[in-house]
Amino acid sequence: MEERGFFYRDTWAEVDLDCIHKNVASVKQLLPNGVEIIAVVKANAYGHGDVQVASEALAAGASYLAVAFMDEAMALRKKGIAAPILVLGASRAEDVQYACDHQITLTVFQMNWLLEAQKHLKTDSRLSVHIKLDTGMGRLGIRTKEELAEFEDFISRDERFHLEGVFTHFATADEPDQTYFHQQFELFQELVSALKVRPKYVHCSNSAATLRFKSNAYNTVRLGIAMYGLTPSLEMEPEIPFPLNEAFSLRSKLVHVKKLHKGDKVSYGATYEASGDEWIGTVPVGYADGWIRKLGSQEVLVNGIRVPIVGRICMDQFMVRLPQELPVGTKVTLIGKDHHQFISINEIAKKLETINYEIPCIITSRVPRLYKKNGKIVEIKNYLLQ
Repeated sequence: MEERGFFYRDTWAEVDLDCIHKNVASVKQLLPNGVEIIAVVKANAYGHGDVQVASEALAAGASYLAVAFMDEAMALRKKGIAAPILVLGASRAEDVQYACDHQITLTVFQMNWLLEAQKHLKTDSRLSVHIKLDTGMGRLGIRTKEELAEFEDFISRDERFHLEGVFTHFATADEPDQTYFHQQFELFQELVSALKVRPKYVHCSNSAATLRFKSNAYNTVRLGIAMYGLTPSLEMEPEIPFPLNEAFSLRSKLVHVKKLHKGDKVSYGATYEASGDEWIGTVPVGYADGWIRKLGSQEVLVNGIRVPIVGRICMDQFMVRLPQELPVGTKVTLIGKDHHQFISINEIAKKLETINYEIPCIITSRVPRLYKKNGKIVEIKNYLLQ
């Protein structure tokens, strides 16, 4: 499949689906027998592509999917994904029948929500729900045995509700100090033990807890950041029991090359001035693509050589100082491997003083995604032309 013709600018992201597969399969092998994987594909699979990642994760051994909002679940259904899908965040009570019609599982954590949902469910409907427990994250969830007993009793008395699962989310599973993590886990155990009937799915482990605390898996884990080949945190990197395969790369090409002389300036504000004769290349990526201005001091790879960005990053372009004259069309790697050099997402996150989760998420939808398997392009997704 040729690149040209599916998009019309020389900038694209590559997603290696083999990396996704390897990461999921490695986690599957790590887990005790019978423990299932919920693959978290919210936020367009952390910027990688929802249906592509979902399909690959299921093929690699995941049995369930999770998203943040019902819109994301509906998008997967419209793209042909038939696997179970859990909405982790809040949903509107008036939308419950749509969830039933499309076999989407919702998270519940408010009694008033359940009372309102009853008004919108048809007599013959059956809505699967997971109860969210707040053990210390402080976002969503019920917090006491009394509330949990009330929820369980209410759901058991209305056949239109099916209590399929119960879960919590850890706040510090990726941090060196495990004190708060163990407090949360103990509270989760205490609350789950108070249930009269344990539901099919009991899950608390995110990527960090799955990789660090195998004994705490219960019968299901939620695999998010590690599925994409990224470390939950730099602090826990030495504890990861197998190599993670980073799936996301960002590439472009030189669209213009020029020779500057001493005193010539580059980009808005004329903040960069050539100190002598220099070759400057223009790369068609900018802050509208998610390559924000704060990356003005970052390096990129050209022919496997690190070269600096010079001048301010523009909305659609930035400039680099080249080691010598290079032809227009030379590949530029912003994230990923080129020859023996590698610019990781962690490197970009460090430059931006943020976490690696954020980096693929902020690469905007106007950047086409190329999906690769066995080293070959199998799909090109251009959101602007769909």
